[in-house]
Amino acid sequence: MVGGEDDGLAALREQVALASSAAIAASDLDHAFQLQLAEAIEASLRAQSPNAATAASSSSSSQPAPALQEPPSDAACALALQAADLARAEQDRRDAEACRAAHAHAAASVRVAAHDALFARELAAVPEDRWARDGDNIERPLDSAAARPHFRVFSKGLASKDVVGPRDRDPGVAVLAVALCGPQGEAVLRIQKPVDGAVGGRMTLEVMALMEGLDAALGLGIRNVTVVTDYRPLHNHMLGIWRPTGKKLQDMIDHVLSVRKNFDQCEVSLVEPSQVSYVAKLARDSIDAQIAKALSVDAFKEKRETCTICLEDTDVSKIHVVEGCAHRFCFSCMKEHVKAKLLSGMLPACPQEGCTTKLTVEGSKIFLSQRLLEIMVQRVREGQIPPSQKIYCPYPKCSALMSLSEVIHPMQDSSSKYTVADVATLRKCVKCRGSFCISCKVPWHDRMTCCDYKKRYPHARPEDARLQNLARQQLWRQCIKCKHMIELAEGCYHMTCVCGYEFCYTCGKEWKDKKATCSCPLWDEHNIIEDSDEDDDDYEDDADSVY
Repeated sequence: MVGGEDDGLAALREQVALASSAAIAASDLDHAFQLQLAEAIEASLRAQSPNAATAASSSSSSQPAPALQEPPSDAACALALQAADLARAEQDRRDAEACRAAHAHAAASVRVAAHDALFARELAAVPEDRWARDGDNIERPLDSAAARPHFRVFSKGLASKDVVGPRDRDPGVAVLAVALCGPQGEAVLRIQKPVDGAVGGRMTLEVMALMEGLDAALGLGIRNVTVVTDYRPLHNHMLGIWRPTGKKLQDMIDHVLSVRKNFDQCEVSLVEPSQVSYVAKLARDSIDAQIAKALSVDAFKEKRETCTICLEDTDVSKIHVVEGCAHRFCFSCMKEHVKAKLLSGMLPACPQEGCTTKLTVEGSKIFLSQRLLEIMVQRVREGQIPPSQKIYCPYPKCSALMSLSEVIHPMQDSSSKYTVADVATLRKCVKCRGSFCISCKVPWHDRMTCCDYKKRYPHARPEDARLQNLARQQLWRQCIKCKHMIELAEGCYHMTCVCGYEFCYTCGKEWKDKKATCSCPLWDEHNIIEDSDEDDDDYEDDADSVY
């Protein structure tokens, strides 16, 4: 580039010199013509009158003939224009030299910064014993590094149509992402550049991204690079295996190949997509930002609605409408409400104050996890059976819930094994088919009446005795209606069992019509005020199985 400019200036100077010689020759010819014309006029006047000739002669001898004022010649004008062009060309050359010097200084600064960053990483990796011994002597001069370090250029072109779902609106944007990595794999430069999504297909975007990367590498004074891509068409076009068919793509490929010649070494490597995940993430993050920006300025953006529980503006597609009452709440609040009720052993209803509409399993599938749905099915099942009709299989590995009308009467097909007296209490589980006593709630006690069994085993199972002992120590209460064990964690002493029975936790007396039938205190300060040092329980979906 510099040699071409110098040749042009030399040619311009030669033309100026030739024009100057031509102008001087033309000026000499004009002067000779003027002299000849003056001599001819003088000879003519002398021939007409001696006196006039004498006067003219004396006049001409006393003062010279006035010079004729001629306009500037074309050669003089051309000389002036060429001189001005020469001055402008000289100024352009000086400006270009100054620009190249500034660019070289900037590139040198970048190289020094990259060297310092690499040296800082090496120092950070030095063991402490070596640092204590040789720390003051460790050095890495700039000139000791490789004269031409090898860099890798990762590029990725991505369009929004390759990211948005089939039902989402495509804003028609695209991005070019480039990551320039140093010899140690460190990211020296990152580029995320949005472009119009209509510029072309993926091949066009990939070529444009590569062009950005190569230009950036040249701008930093890098001369040894490896182009890393996971897109086979780009790899094959760069190596000349394939030839583009379109004129536009042909021009782009030719331009990239011409830029490639400016490097001392420029290799092209085809790798697996996992090896370009970093630049792919840059492209995806950028395209997500561009899509979000395009959607935010869209005049037809989706309508939002305020949830009456959390008071947050939520997309209407994330609002749940309760079946039966049409109250509306966001998915997050509905999930937390249903989870709290289910984990408390209750069947959830509409969160609206005063509304008693029960939630359905089918309607709750949209915002509940699979585990919570299973718990909800169990709660619905429990709610359908009256407390006095509920029977649980006494076998620990089963524990199936049944109603009195569902349990199996085995006497019809096993009359030879059991006596007639067993008919009243012998039942079979509908799930595991195990025999049990419906009166004692234990596995079947063969050849022993219920009275004898209870006398011999006051606590039918060892764990029952341990539970009763723990309940006395912890001051737990047992519901007299369904026999569930209840612990007061916090709140007042008015308890409501999962079966619906209400009672006083202090004395156990029943509450009627939301009113106590005893004179016990309603609450205790230690159960109302929470300890600020304790963290709130946070139940996750995958931890629901403990219930």
